[in-house]
Amino acid sequence: MQALTNRVKQVDRSPMTFLERIYLWNIIKGMFITFMHMFTKNPTIRYPEQKRTFSPVFRGLHVLNRDEEGRERCTACGLCAVACPAEAITMEAAERLPGEEHLYKEEKYAAKYEINMLRCIFCGLCEDACPKDAIYLSETFAPSNYTRKGFIYGKPDLLIPNPVTEKEAFEKARGN
Repeated sequence: MQALTNRVKQVDRSPMTFLERIYLWNIIKGMFITFMHMFTKNPTIRYPEQKRTFSPVFRGLHVLNRDEEGRERCTACGLCAVACPAEAITMEAAERLPGEEHLYKEEKYAAKYEINMLRCIFCGLCEDACPKDAIYLSETFAPSNYTRKGFIYGKPDLLIPNPVTEKEAFEKARGN
């Protein structure tokens, strides 16, 4: 009991002045802070009309790259999935059919390649781990979505369009 009373301190309560009792000074200080905020720059960005400027080292959406002839570069080695600390990348490897070897350099390819953007932390380790430079993080910002399944990007969503087949389709449409 003696030790408890030694730790208790008495607070000196002096009587409040008239201005302190009506809180006028605190109200004036609050109004001054509000008035000063009226002249600061608005931090809100109106997204569709205004675009935010990003850093030159910004990492955005993932893209699966193609080589000069329009073939997929990914050989399903799995190094990107192993390097991902968030375990956001899943893939399944498959071998080419016997008639398709002449079309592709590698005999293996990614039959299924998915990235869960809800788990991805955009660290860039998948990009660094890939020996074929098949995956890179673009400067495109990830769009919003209303469902969880909309944030799981499959191989068709990630693979850039094939320039060889697009050129052939354009020439066929023109009649050449």
